[in-house]
Amino acid sequence: MSTLTTSFLPSLEKENSLFVYTRRRRRGHSKKSQSIIPVARLFGPSIFEASKLKVLFLGVDEKKHPARLPRTYTLTHSDITCKLTLAVSQTINNSQLEGWYNRLQRDEVIAEWKKVKGKMSLHVHCHISGDHFLLDFVARLRYYIFCKELPVVLKAFVHGDGNLLKNYPELEEALVWVYFHSNIQEFNKVDCWGPLKEASSLSSTTTYSSSSELGETQMDNTSNYNLDLPQPCQGSCTCCFPSTRKI
Repeated sequence: MSTLTTSFLPSLEKENSLFVYTRRRRRGHSKKSQSIIPVARLFGPSIFEASKLKVLFLGVDEKKHPARLPRTYTLTHSDITCKLTLAVSQTINNSQLEGWYNRLQRDEVIAEWKKVKGKMSLHVHCHISGDHFLLDFVARLRYYIFCKELPVVLKAFVHGDGNLLKNYPELEEALVWVYFHSNIQEFNKVDCWGPLKEASSLSSTTTYSSSSELGETQMDNTSNYNLDLPQPCQGSCTCCFPSTRKI
């Protein structure tokens, strides 16, 4: 998953970060004074690589249906190793989010299975902006990257929790709801990306000439699912998860 504020904090793993870094020697200066020039590589393909995914099962049964046991995904990306870490647990794995660097980047993706009126759905949360001004400054870029990388994220969920989906294939038909959290109204929204099987298969290898083209494509992908966010029953019931279980 691409770095979301790389223009401010260059990645140590330069070839796989959001920007490719090239060195330019200034005329009349020594090699040590070469400047590092960030070259944007925003519109290339995003490909899921299973070999770069580390999965941790923390207090959950790999085969336990999420309707019977709470199930949450915490996905983070390391700019140093270029690997993804997916924690499957009952709540958010806060240990993955510790440290000033993670709090600055805020490129984690959190998701949880919910049951509303007897139907399972996957609710995915992406932090676009807020917390500090750097995120606000690049909110449009972050929204673009999250939309572009989301099929890869969903593939990581499907691959990492493969035994669950193998035992309960009906979960692949569950709707995916994506929450974009932002202090900017334009990017603060909830979109339905359709069934998990389809949403994780959206082409992430397509290249785009601009972020607006990506946005238009994303809108086309979600426009066919003009659905209202499912609301739980009022009061206690057995067909919905307790309303206190929120990210």
